[in-house]
Amino acid sequence: MATGEMALQSAETLAGTPRLAEAGLLEQCRCGDAQAFAQLVTLYQGMVFSLGSRLLGDSEEARDLAQDVFLQVYRQLQHFRGQSSLKTWIYRIVVNQAHNRRRFWKRRRRDRSVSIEDLQPAESLRLVASEGGGPYHSLERLERQARVQLALLQISLKHRTVLLLREMEEMSCEQIAAVLELPEGTVKSRLARAREALRQRLVRAAGESQ
Repeated sequence: MATGEMALQSAETLAGTPRLAEAGLLEQCRCGDAQAFAQLVTLYQGMVFSLGSRLLGDSEEARDLAQDVFLQVYRQLQHFRGQSSLKTWIYRIVVNQAHNRRRFWKRRRRDRSVSIEDLQPAESLRLVASEGGGPYHSLERLERQARVQLALLQISLKHRTVLLLREMEEMSCEQIAAVLELPEGTVKSRLARAREALRQRLVRAAGESQ
């Protein structure tokens, strides 16, 4: 199992444990326990990088974002009062950092188009032989996934965010509302608009490819 997957599973394990265990880890971190904070980073780094790379469409930027996220977590731990879960709080920081970076890019005209090749890492191609359905169907599936990812990067960041949290992170609308600090009704309407925007992008891409 890849390190990122292990970290993500560990984060999910912690998130599913009683809040007492989470509170104990946080208290150790607040007391300056470097080993406890390293454990926190290990638990959540897979989740942070995964969401960051999907939001930004750039793995290098996602690595930089992850560093910024955990630096902010370290600085703000003393002010975290547990009104939401630690996982929800970290998700919120990831989303805010991604939006800040996107605004930074736009101010410096750094927005760029992303090609399908950018979205298909070499690791994915090495998995083709081990997947069912034969290499043709596996490559077809990879290309289809890449087109969806490309379409995601072409819709607004606020729509992409809510769609990723719902479909990829499998959050409920209530959980998304907590992360984004929005009314649940706003999340539902934004999610509907996001799905329609993505559908239109995919239809347009299909027409252009014919």
